[in-house]
Amino acid sequence: MYTAYIADTPNGRKIPIALEELALDYRIHRVDLNAGEQKSPDFERLNPNGKIPVLVDEGSGASLFESCAVLFHLASATGRLMPADDHGRDAVLQWLFLQAASVGPMLGQLWWFRHAAPAPNAAALDRYTRETQRLYGVIERRLAISRHIAADEYTVADIACYPWLVTYDELGIDIGEYRAVADWLRRIGVRPAVQRGLDIARGTHV
Repeated sequence: MYTAYIADTPNGRKIPIALEELALDYRIHRVDLNAGEQKSPDFERLNPNGKIPVLVDEGSGASLFESCAVLFHLASATGRLMPADDHGRDAVLQWLFLQAASVGPMLGQLWWFRHAAPAPNAAALDRYTRETQRLYGVIERRLAISRHIAADEYTVADIACYPWLVTYDELGIDIGEYRAVADWLRRIGVRPAVQRGLDIARGTHV
């Protein structure tokens, strides 16, 4: 049994998607980011960085933070959503690191400057729009030669990237310019486990 500490954010959505794909037993603990629960002493004992998500193995008491580390752990522990060979695992790791180091931070900054900044900042919007477009282009070129991001098979790299890249409307990105990404988003989005995971993150799952 796992406990997933999440909120309805792109990083938070990854974890219920993966848990649903792997059909693992888990429960959700919702963290109220607006109330600052992620900065509480109890939460910072689980993640000293004070951010969601966190996954706790209730059997061992071990906890993991950083969403891509959680995804890699779940795939490694179950032997699923990850190629079995070293080359395939390395490919997944590359794309997990790209998502954590570039896709999440750059798209997150673009969202913030478009929707949450206290005052307009044209230079920041230009910078983060161009970088986001560049990253969509990186994924577009990859998906032009591979059915999924890290390999032809579906892996945790797809789960890591999907909740971010599917926010293109909120980011002001014309997805029509990235046809391979649009096709991939459609294929991932119709997976039942992805739909359940998103509903669970939103709190709308019945």
